[in-house]
Amino acid sequence: MLQRAQLETVLRGVAGEKRVALYVLVGFRQDPAPRLADAQALATCRGWTVADRTFDVTGPTDPATRPQLARLLAAARRREIHCILAASRVDISDDDREYEAMLEQIRTLGTGLALAREENVL
Repeated sequence: MLQRAQLETVLRGVAGEKRVALYVLVGFRQDPAPRLADAQALATCRGWTVADRTFDVTGPTDPATRPQLARLLAAARRREIHCILAASRVDISDDDREYEAMLEQIRTLGTGLALAREENVL
């Protein structure tokens, strides 16, 4: 998968500590803790340092409109993190075009995207 290859390329180029930011998307009144725990589990398993953990409460909106995701992209631009680690693809988008556009933006920043679990998207 393109996303995995991109992540491996980015992390291969990091000497030392690999800093990641946990990110999940939830709907109004939905608890982000279980999804953040999924992302945290992968970070712990891989030995990555969690530099930030955040979530947006916008539900399935265009990723370009989410304030916390924008904040993480800015952190990636400043090289404060090497990877955005989401619970699953739907935290970015279940729309193929939006997902691919965000993956390209992440790649352009020299950052990777990791997914703790795969979900089938219709």
